[in-house]
Amino acid sequence: MVELRENETRILAAIDKHDGKATVDALIAETQLPDSAVMRAALILQENELVKIHANIETQLKLTAEGETYLQNDLPERQLINAVLQQGGTSNLTEAAKNTSISPELVQVALGWTQRKKWATYNPKTNTLTVPQPPKVEDDEKLLQTFKGKQQIPFNQLTSEQKAVAETLKKRRLLTVEDKTQRILSLTPIGKQTLKAQGTAFGAEIALTETVTQLKPEHITTGKWRTLKLQPYNIQAPVAKTYGGKKHPYLAFLDEVRAKLVTLGFQEMTGTVVEAAFFNFDALYTPQDHPAREQDGIYYIKNAGEANLTAYPQTIQNVKATHENGDQTGSTGWQTTYTKAEAKKLVLRGHGTCLSARTLLHKDLQIPSRHFSIARVYRPEVVDKTHLSEFNQVEGIVIDKNLNLKDLLGVLGKFAKEIAGADKIRFKPDYFPFTEPSVELSAYKEGFGWVEFGGSGIFRPEVTLPLGIKEPVIAWGLGVDRLFMMRACMDDIRCIFSQNLDWLRKKEVT
Repeated sequence: MVELRENETRILAAIDKHDGKATVDALIAETQLPDSAVMRAALILQENELVKIHANIETQLKLTAEGETYLQNDLPERQLINAVLQQGGTSNLTEAAKNTSISPELVQVALGWTQRKKWATYNPKTNTLTVPQPPKVEDDEKLLQTFKGKQQIPFNQLTSEQKAVAETLKKRRLLTVEDKTQRILSLTPIGKQTLKAQGTAFGAEIALTETVTQLKPEHITTGKWRTLKLQPYNIQAPVAKTYGGKKHPYLAFLDEVRAKLVTLGFQEMTGTVVEAAFFNFDALYTPQDHPAREQDGIYYIKNAGEANLTAYPQTIQNVKATHENGDQTGSTGWQTTYTKAEAKKLVLRGHGTCLSARTLLHKDLQIPSRHFSIARVYRPEVVDKTHLSEFNQVEGIVIDKNLNLKDLLGVLGKFAKEIAGADKIRFKPDYFPFTEPSVELSAYKEGFGWVEFGGSGIFRPEVTLPLGIKEPVIAWGLGVDRLFMMRACMDDIRCIFSQNLDWLRKKEVT
């Protein structure tokens, strides 16, 4: 025989009082136990096959705050019609609306419904509304009135016509549709036998023994402990699943990328999100009339003043000369007029390469050396499954005397295979104002497909020489968000920043 505790016995007796079947709400009222205690006892009783729990899902209709307002004051179209009738059946729309509680932005909505319901005629030239006679009460008004004195109405109690009207009111955001689960507990044959075995006929009270989970000082001092029954601790009882705190999977991935680069001898570059156009564009040999500098290509900081570039007078002169005529680089430059005003504009950095430019200009730069950054960057992109307007880039440069394109391709291949878990990689020629040659990296993973990760190349002399660097510099800027997409087998970049707790909880810790 199953040994029952106090609450479980009370629930069994309460169900029996209701002819062997009762809702959770009825059991709460009968036993005066909280909802959680009733459900906990019910689950234990179900495990022991003493009761069955049936879930009955009911769809309920409930008025929104706007719907409640119209329940008290009539629908806006009815208010408008009544105001016109008070003026003799014809009235200026604006004047009629003033005599209602309709907000100005809803006047046209109310007018539209008067036309849809054919309650009135409207002359747009004179802005006049004419109502030939008081219109009858429509079905949507009747349904609205059924909510008087009620918080909600069961959807299945409506007729087919009323259900169609309810859909219209839902579209007007006057009511909401919610599914409410009602749980019903019924006694099983074993449950009935258990009640009899405990010395009770159906509907009779059960003599309960007080059960406690812990002894208190008063139990000891009064001697009550002798008659108390201690509740046994069931180590096999099911418990609620708990989820310990952990780092977001994407942040953990960024830490892994950072650790691998540091292990390979790279030093991390850091910088501000707000950057001077000089470092974001000019120092990278991007002409001042380039489309990427238009407002649909970069975010400019409004009313932020100018960047302070007084620490780089010689560098600015070198970059200016390079843009205008090529200077010492051997090229002809862009053959355009370079202005310092354009260079001083402040932007949200559009790529991490601006950090590379600052690093090459740093007085403590050592050659050879390796540098990287994991930078949040910003572009006015159209957000879709592969693009965000705010995303992360992993940027890297290597400075050494004997570097060539083969070294660059080797580094990129290592990235794609070891960090993103790619099965195959491919390179194709590309174009960037600041690198030559330029290469685009794409990678393939079985079951995921091909993904473009970003661009790379060898910095042009027009970039390095104005900054005082004579050695070759290989550089890359990869979308680390896409690296993680391949690693986690995601097909939508927006899911990386998801607030889906189920996914976050179940994602394994790496």
